[in-house]
Amino acid sequence: MAIVYEFVWQVLHVLLHIHRTLITWFRIRLRNWNGRLWSRALTALIVPMALSFPNQKNIVPAPGKRVGRRYRWGADGKSLEKLPDHIGLLIAEEEPRYTDIANLVVWCMAVGISYVSVYDNYGVFRRNNSRLMDEILKQQQELLDLEGSKQLCVEFLNNGTDKQDQQVLSCQSVLKVLSPDDGKLRIVQAAQQLCRAVEQREKTSEDINVTVLDSLLRESKSTPDPDLVLKFGPVESTLGFLPWHIRLTEFISLPSHVGVSYEDLFSALQRYASCEQRLGK
Repeated sequence: MAIVYEFVWQVLHVLLHIHRTLITWFRIRLRNWNGRLWSRALTALIVPMALSFPNQKNIVPAPGKRVGRRYRWGADGKSLEKLPDHIGLLIAEEEPRYTDIANLVVWCMAVGISYVSVYDNYGVFRRNNSRLMDEILKQQQELLDLEGSKQLCVEFLNNGTDKQDQQVLSCQSVLKVLSPDDGKLRIVQAAQQLCRAVEQREKTSEDINVTVLDSLLRESKSTPDPDLVLKFGPVESTLGFLPWHIRLTEFISLPSHVGVSYEDLFSALQRYASCEQRLGK
């Protein structure tokens, strides 16, 4: 009897192993079958979609980052209620940075400002306008990805003379590089010119008035007066910046031009756009 029980137990043990083997085999087969089924289903869904858009990359070309910035800055300028036609950048700091000033000039032109005047109390930019010009052209390329004839044009004007700088480009945007010689000294020179005209009997004292002086100061300039001046630095002074031309100019102070960002400039333009100018009324 014991032998029979042992035989039955061995048979059951073999059947159990067979059962486990069959279950494992069926699981593997089922997994493989499901994988092929899902693969075929996904292929059936994806392939028709891909075939229906053969030129998908050409439908919506993704603009470069710099091109996108150029259009965004242009749109920012158009979004403002008013935009200065002429903006002055007054650097009231001892060490002007060419790259930061070039960035400001390019940003101003990118938003649609026609005239930009750069002024420092030491005449650094006037003496080194070639270096400033090179930096502006470099930043145009880096910030806006403009090349050749597509570049924003820059024109240097030598104030007090009828001759323009040799680096002039025929363009729609004008950059004026100013120094203290264009401020009080220019008024003194104009007054001396009127005195000589009276001395030589070309004019009489009755002919001299504000209108005559104004026309004399502007005789070689078609540039409008600055609508807005951004002053960079801790000094609370205009430092002789065109005293004759800023009677109706709005001044906004910023801490420093070093490391200045586009957001800083646009924030100042928003302040200007929202301010109420009574124009002496």
